[in-house]
Amino acid sequence: MTRRGVTLLELTVVLTIIGLVSAIALPRLADLRDGTAVKSAIADLGATFSLARQTAITRRTAVAVVFDTVTGMVQLRSAGRVVNQRSLYAIYDVVLAANRDSAVYDARGLGYGASNLTVTIRRGRIVDTLTMSRLGRVRW
Repeated sequence: MTRRGVTLLELTVVLTIIGLVSAIALPRLADLRDGTAVKSAIADLGATFSLARQTAITRRTAVAVVFDTVTGMVQLRSAGRVVNQRSLYAIYDVVLAANRDSAVYDARGLGYGASNLTVTIRRGRIVDTLTMSRLGRVRW
């Protein structure tokens, strides 16, 4: 006697196994996605700080990195003009938080300010921090 299909019991067992594997794997995949977005956003922000420093040295003028934490926007401003603008929220779907609203590089590429700048980027449960020292060095 040939059998052409599966029984209801076999189908139920397979669907239960698929459900259990999905319940275990999906949260980890979401964390992986969030971690990749945060890591990419931090690298993008680090590149923005590098561009600000190089622009300040090249143009021999002060360049500010300005944060808008509500919209997730990062702008480079020099002599009252916007040199570069990146929306980290629109690109990576991350949330920005900073202890100051801007950081400034002088014409020598050194940072202004009496204290360190800390920018925190968060998505889901994943958080990473970029720190700019008083001298303008950036670490993340």
